[in-house]
Amino acid sequence: MLQLRHCGAVVTLLAAALGGCATAPPHKNYGVFRAENPRSILVVPPVNSSVAVDAPDYFLTTISIPLAERGYYVFPVHAVRSVLADDGLSDANLVHAADPKRLGELFGTDAVLYISIERWDAQYVILSTTVTVQLKYLLKSAHTGQTLWDSDRTVVYSPQGSNQGGLAGLIADAVAAAITKAAPNYRPLAEQANTQAIDLKGIGLPAGPYSATYLKDQSDF
Repeated sequence: MLQLRHCGAVVTLLAAALGGCATAPPHKNYGVFRAENPRSILVVPPVNSSVAVDAPDYFLTTISIPLAERGYYVFPVHAVRSVLADDGLSDANLVHAADPKRLGELFGTDAVLYISIERWDAQYVILSTTVTVQLKYLLKSAHTGQTLWDSDRTVVYSPQGSNQGGLAGLIADAVAAAITKAAPNYRPLAEQANTQAIDLKGIGLPAGPYSATYLKDQSDF
């Protein structure tokens, strides 16, 4: 079952379908975001705090589409990484520590999106494996360096049991858990986290200028 954790709350997809948490998360303040009115977003390489060394590469394949679908121009992420490396910023920590205005001058972008991968792991416990992806998002103005938006999303996946009784069921569950731990599929979890972070009313990103709902969703944000 996929589970979504936000601000300390744990929400299953079933609960979300039935109306979500009893208390909706408070709306963010979009005053600075509206004043900046960004049209383009530069996604820089993520800082990886997880134990999976390949997590940044996998994650970068999931972030451009939801941002573009929200109505923003997104710089090609792999080209961005190459340009940064040529400019002496091959380490993600150096990029995150750099002045956003420098990145704005280098790429001509309106905003810079920083992502921190907090967890990207699979844990095996008593015949089951739990796969977790936890991400932090921070959008800053490339003109002023101000924070425009932020989010923190966690998505957890635990495969359902085989529903078989006895020894056969235990063996089936053990095999399924071992397969999940040996080759966990993180991409759907990262995509789910991105979609929730970017699209949720009141806490996601307002529609960008290349969206049909641009400036029509202000009651939601």
